Amino acid sequence: MQLYNKLSALERAELIEKAGKDRLTLSFYQYAKIENPQEFRDQLFIVWDQLDVLGRIYVATEGINGQLSLPADRFSEFKSHLDTIDFLKDIRLNIAVEQDNMSFLKLKVKVRNKIVADGLNDDTFDVTNKGVHVAADKFNELIEDENTVLVDMRNHYESEIGHFKNAITPDVDTFRESLDIIEDDLKDHKEDKNLVMYCTGGIRCEKASAYFKHKGFKNVFQLEGGIIEYTRQIKEDGLENKFIGKNFVFDERRAEKISDDVIACCHQCGAPADIHTNCANDACHLLFIQCDSCKEEMNNCCSNNCKEIHALPFEEQKALRKGQANSNDIFKKGRADHLPFKKDLRNIFETLKK
Repeated sequence: MQLYNKLSALERAELIEKAGKDRLTLSFYQYAKIENPQEFRDQLFIVWDQLDVLGRIYVATEGINGQLSLPADRFSEFKSHLDTIDFLKDIRLNIAVEQDNMSFLKLKVKVRNKIVADGLNDDTFDVTNKGVHVAADKFNELIEDENTVLVDMRNHYESEIGHFKNAITPDVDTFRESLDIIEDDLKDHKEDKNLVMYCTGGIRCEKASAYFKHKGFKNVFQLEGGIIEYTRQIKEDGLENKFIGKNFVFDERRAEKISDDVIACCHQCGAPADIHTNCANDACHLLFIQCDSCKEEMNNCCSNNCKEIHALPFEEQKALRKGQANSNDIFKKGRADHLPFKKDLRNIFETLKK
């Protein structure tokens, strides 16, 4: 019985191309008690592999976090399967704003300690005492209130290409880092301000809102369904879009365009740009923003050194990597000294400190 992906990304891409079917990209999450995550994981893989589901799904004792794609004509089957699972019945599925048949090229269902790496000890606070979920219309009203502090719960490389107007965008590499920064910088406003937060699909705010309420914040709100659901609602209901730029996503698409604004710049030359890429040198693979001109000039590499290595025959590149650990730059998501125009998002709440 197959319980793991056996095809390479290239082999899968060829199969998708040959099938000629449109695919849907979607995401969902649910906090729930799962007694045996490994058994649950295996059951999901068996069913979803048969449905030609591809994606990245995390399962833990605290629930499930899924980002995936599947053939559009098998969506009903997929939804019916979810409905057979008590805690997933009628769950909201965030359908991607922009579709791409190649958004995912492997099915990976992994058992993790947590479905989001928040670094929190859940036994120290009530994780069910969450903030108030608000839809797009109420969210728009709240963020125009002078007593509201709007906080982006995503990482720096996400908010750099797109965020809500007037949002605080902490310059952090991880979700866990942002929690302490936000608490410290807003400690004088726990009772007199509305703390409104948002993220991509809502999952990071689920835990963060409970954490901040535990820390003494009285008026805590979170955008229901995150940026993805917000975008759907403003289109369906004809509401004003207060998000500028692109929404970063963790699949092959890299981002969804929410507005036509380009708010970021090429990390190499400073020209307006908002397309993330990975350095073509496999020994580096740094994620950074690169414009078309620099992409052509640098052969999709982040530095001249990487460009020289990438130009070598494959076997020579492989020999250079032998015995070498991956560069730390892989995990820095654009934080590299040789990128002179990396936009600094150090928004340290100066207006609130005055």
